Amino acid sequence: MSLFSTQMKTPLGIYIHVPFCRSKCHYCDFYSVTDMDTQLHDGYLDAICDHIRETGPLTPGYRVDTVYFGGGTPSFFGAEGMAAILATVRRSFDVAGDAEITFEANPDSIDPKLLRRLHGEGFNRVSLGVQCSDDAILEAIGRPHDYEEAVDAVKMIRRAGFKNLSLDLIYGLPEQNLDSWKRTLLDVLELKPEHISCYGLKLEEGTPLCQHQNKFNLADDDMQADMYLSTVEILRSHGYRQYEISNFCKRGRESRHNMKYWTGGEYLGFGPDASSDFAGKRFSIIRDLHGYITGIRSGGQVLREVQTVPQRERAGEYLMMHLRTTYGISGEEYERKFLLPFAPIEKALEQCRGRGHALRGGDGRWHLTAEGFLLSNSIITDLLLIQEKTRSISKWK
Repeated sequence: MSLFSTQMKTPLGIYIHVPFCRSKCHYCDFYSVTDMDTQLHDGYLDAICDHIRETGPLTPGYRVDTVYFGGGTPSFFGAEGMAAILATVRRSFDVAGDAEITFEANPDSIDPKLLRRLHGEGFNRVSLGVQCSDDAILEAIGRPHDYEEAVDAVKMIRRAGFKNLSLDLIYGLPEQNLDSWKRTLLDVLELKPEHISCYGLKLEEGTPLCQHQNKFNLADDDMQADMYLSTVEILRSHGYRQYEISNFCKRGRESRHNMKYWTGGEYLGFGPDASSDFAGKRFSIIRDLHGYITGIRSGGQVLREVQTVPQRERAGEYLMMHLRTTYGISGEEYERKFLLPFAPIEKALEQCRGRGHALRGGDGRWHLTAEGFLLSNSIITDLLLIQEKTRSISKWK
């Protein structure tokens, strides 16, 4: 009976935001601090563990099947702190024995001792920031490592026993052209990761790269499109399946945690600036490490933007997020969940198929092609307008 009850529990993801970095990369706008103060690190550790312990009892009907340590640079925070947080998660939540447990790392912030400790604690997936294989570009964007360090880091990760490795890359970087981007892809393929994430550079307001963009040659939209399409083709030819706009993997190696974001799964976030989607509500934590520590200690308010998400909004999110993936959308699923007609949506997708931007699989699910992903913003905007027009329809054939 207990086994049956466990199987019926709702899957839940846990995200841990570790807001510490050795230095800030010039393109990054994720919340992090470069403060080396031991007391601040200890205060964060105490606060996040208290927060996890307080929240666990609120999830009796859930089973955690993914845990993701992001940042910041979790590996820079150190194995001792990460192990303590994971142990607190295990004590506070029902964590599946086969849970995917990921931590992000930079090549300069890992060593064999840290990796062996984390592997022994149950971490089973590493997401390593590499970005590119050109040392001059790495220096220009403020990365604290060169490519040789990245290669050495991969070797250390493998020797520590990790069999699920993801590498993060960015295309459209300063002074990068199509040939140098292809060279990065081929260099990284020699490392044989199970998963590769390839993101187009976005100039975020307030970052040094955005402020000094005129000092560099940056790829325009057409060049980024060429880089993207070459990425799809090169990775496909080496056995990597595209399963989301920016993500590619060997068979069965999709990021189970990130799929929750794209397919409407539930997750809880801990740490400053972490977000959650849980029990019909969406909320995030203040973007302030000191405020977070103080709030948890004093029982004060650390949440912001708490909102109940109406089904109307979920219907739009279904289109926006599912169409980021090759899993795509289903007419039967759409009508059952949202009581809206799928026929007008399907008609528009048929037109996209005629232009080579969408496909309907043998299972009846629609998804965008690589060329369609390039135009996904405009395609999804059109579909949302169609959805809005059909909201008043209560019956259809």
